[in-house]
Amino acid sequence: MGIDLNTYFRKQTDVAPLVVFRMFFGVMMFLSVLRFWANGWIEKLYLEPEFHFTYYGFEWVRVPGAYTYLIFLLCALSALGIALGYRYKWSVLLFFLSFTYIELMDKTTYLNHYYFISLLSFLLFFLPAAARFSLDAQRQGKLYLKVPAWNIDAVKLMLGIVYFYAGLAKINSDWLFRAMPLKIWLPSKFDLPLIGDSLLQQEWFNFAMSWAGMIYDLAIPFLLLYKRTRLFAFALVVFFHVFTRVLFPIGMFPYIMIVSALIFFDAGVHHRIMEIVKRIGTALGRKRPTPPLQVIPEYRLPILQEKLIKPLLMVFFVIQLLLPFRYLLYPGELFWTEEGFRFSWRVMLMDKVGYTTFTIVDGKTGKSFEVDNTDFLTSFQEKQMSFQPDFILEYAHYLGDHFKAQGHQNVEVYARSYVALNGRKSTPFVEEDRDLYKEKESFKHKDWIIPFKDEIKGL
Repeated sequence: MGIDLNTYFRKQTDVAPLVVFRMFFGVMMFLSVLRFWANGWIEKLYLEPEFHFTYYGFEWVRVPGAYTYLIFLLCALSALGIALGYRYKWSVLLFFLSFTYIELMDKTTYLNHYYFISLLSFLLFFLPAAARFSLDAQRQGKLYLKVPAWNIDAVKLMLGIVYFYAGLAKINSDWLFRAMPLKIWLPSKFDLPLIGDSLLQQEWFNFAMSWAGMIYDLAIPFLLLYKRTRLFAFALVVFFHVFTRVLFPIGMFPYIMIVSALIFFDAGVHHRIMEIVKRIGTALGRKRPTPPLQVIPEYRLPILQEKLIKPLLMVFFVIQLLLPFRYLLYPGELFWTEEGFRFSWRVMLMDKVGYTTFTIVDGKTGKSFEVDNTDFLTSFQEKQMSFQPDFILEYAHYLGDHFKAQGHQNVEVYARSYVALNGRKSTPFVEEDRDLYKEKESFKHKDWIIPFKDEIKGL
């Protein structure tokens, strides 16, 4: 039986799940920005470094000095606006722009869940998440009961892609048959109470965690969709993310995923959540009388907006479905070259460490000297640069430009790099006789990367 898209797009459903998702998303983002600020990471990651690694095509995004604090302030206030449903469209647009700008300022800080937040905020801009239980609804005097079902399904699909693609990425020989990199990471948590010096040291447990993680990621979207397994699935979500938060320093991401999973529940659950929030709000402040709202059964976009938004979001999701597979366009081992690795939901799949030094050479006289990386990079930046090819190339160009500006002639830049992947022995990573100052960043394969000597089978 075929799917009638016109019938599907006309279908309406209770707005409550989308409203609760909006509130929790805004609260989580507000707390995340405050946490980032309170820990001093704005200064440490953005203001202290004199050089910042950029994304290809976004080299124009720069750290604006002390104004960086203003960007974070706008990000926090807009997140609060999302939670309250205040000037919702402007709040979510401002959040998307400010958060994404922060993300683009330095590639060193890249995390999958930062990318996920940018995508969610982009998606939320097109969804009527403030149609109810919001300051906008109070201000406009309107209360919508239903929204198009695809509005809520779009968020579910985004969450499903993250989980399912993370599961597909775990179907590889290192993860399943070598328990890597968990075999490196878990035993290092020996100081954890109860399980640190016993369970986490067991090889069988490392393998069990690897296989369980793969099965969990692949299955959880479908278990959440099916009503009979939804409560069990949500319990798994809570356990999995709390457990990973205990094991690894991954910030607010586990809590974001936990509250996001609530959108899979029926509207009745969300109405109860809204009632609890309402009671808390009443208890915290004096309740002010509000004029009665005009109840509108269904939320419908103007025809022109609807015709524009649907194709746009279809293209958005096609990109999300295809982008993680762009690595197939490149030769070599993905984990080694990392060409097509980012933005593909390959979460915590490798333990990669490197040591990379640079030599500046006068191409005519042959005179040379070695660069002290600590003169230009923070320890965190140097660590990330040491095993990522695009970092190595960008830094080589920065060094070339720097010493050329100082008056050095015929500048050539050479790198000596050794990298170890998932417990393997450290091996040469880049061709030592290749002048990286002459190499240009592009979407083409970096043929100066020495091929991987082993094989990792999988997707």
